[in-house]
Amino acid sequence: MTKKNTVIAVSSFKGGTAKTSTALHIGSALSKFHKKNVLLVDFDAQANLTTGLGFDPDEHDSMAEVLKSNKKLSDVIRKTSFKNLDLIPADTWLERVEVTDPLASDRYSHERLRDILKDAPYDAIIIDTPPSLCWLTESALIAAKHTLVCATPEFYSIKGLQRLSQFISNVSERHPLNVLGVLLSFWNSRGKSNDTFLEVIEETFPKKALKAKVRRDINVSEASIFGKPLFETAPGSRAAEDYKEVTKEILKRLA
Repeated sequence: MTKKNTVIAVSSFKGGTAKTSTALHIGSALSKFHKKNVLLVDFDAQANLTTGLGFDPDEHDSMAEVLKSNKKLSDVIRKTSFKNLDLIPADTWLERVEVTDPLASDRYSHERLRDILKDAPYDAIIIDTPPSLCWLTESALIAAKHTLVCATPEFYSIKGLQRLSQFISNVSERHPLNVLGVLLSFWNSRGKSNDTFLEVIEETFPKKALKAKVRRDINVSEASIFGKPLFETAPGSRAAEDYKEVTKEILKRLA
């Protein structure tokens, strides 16, 4: 990671792909093990990233207030209890922010997030997007330099990659966007259909499948209950080790 303010949108066409856990743990790994100054942006109205870091989404403003020009970016950034790791929480106002004024009357409203984040003083900004191809996801992809695609070795998850690929392609025709990689979570190295799933990923996102994969681990869901990353609650767990490897591979791709 050689440039300031590298923006990565973590994306998925459907839920259940460990998208939020990926955003949280890559951000945490960058700050804890690689001394990067990181901003996590919860851009999903479900606010799982927010609660996963111990914040109550009903008690804090989200990016919605900044998008509507009611507040500055600095007003909604929250310091977490972890060094070099900040958060912009989510709330339910995000869900339909694009149909509220002044965004509803702005034909270029989906470019606002990019303009808001472009000078933010962080090494890395990681945006957790909704698991759908909506205005919020499009805005996040336009704001990002890279997107990390999340999937699981399951039929519907892999098939959803094809629709997400087309969506990303449409965005990249108007705004430069690099697919950083495709990360498989809930991985079982002995899965009977692994080769088939990897072939579909190769066809959809050629040479983008990450070598590192995240194995199924109950410690991930338990960490969210405590509002802390795995590196604090179960540092020796296999998922913690996997996320460290994923982060190292991502840094190599960003170099």
